[in-house]
Amino acid sequence: MVVILAGSPVAFGQQAPATGDQTRTTNLTAYAELLRSDVRAEKTAIMTEVMEFTDAQASAFWPIYREYDTEMASLGDERVANVADYAAHFDAMTDDVADRLAGKALDLQARRAAAQGRLYERLKKAIGAATALRALQVEHQLQLIIDLQIAAALPIAK
Repeated sequence: MVVILAGSPVAFGQQAPATGDQTRTTNLTAYAELLRSDVRAEKTAIMTEVMEFTDAQASAFWPIYREYDTEMASLGDERVANVADYAAHFDAMTDDVADRLAGKALDLQARRAAAQGRLYERLKKAIGAATALRALQVEHQLQLIIDLQIAAALPIAK
């Protein structure tokens, strides 16, 4: 079993010190990026350890997964930008800003789910459904770790 823990410049579930919008934005953006980089740095090792691929499976899996991971990194960049936008507007949240932020977050979730669906379909053809499911489960667990830690660090909208 592999456990990933990331340190936090902002206590979970609490707001950054009230030293201004820019500081909050910088702290939350840096934290979201740190979580992504910590997990991404370990993904290959975790995936390799948990999946126990044969040589043939590994040869088929990694090119597909790297392409997927590149797409997910791009979506992650958009998410970090959305977190920064949220932090920048935290103290002056209007309905229009809240609606825009929620729409962007929901769009990113849908695009992430679609990317995971494409990953599964490609892996199923390349390495079989059971192994593709296992890979999807590991990927999902890693994403949940990131999601939970980011969500816990974000203050609830006023």
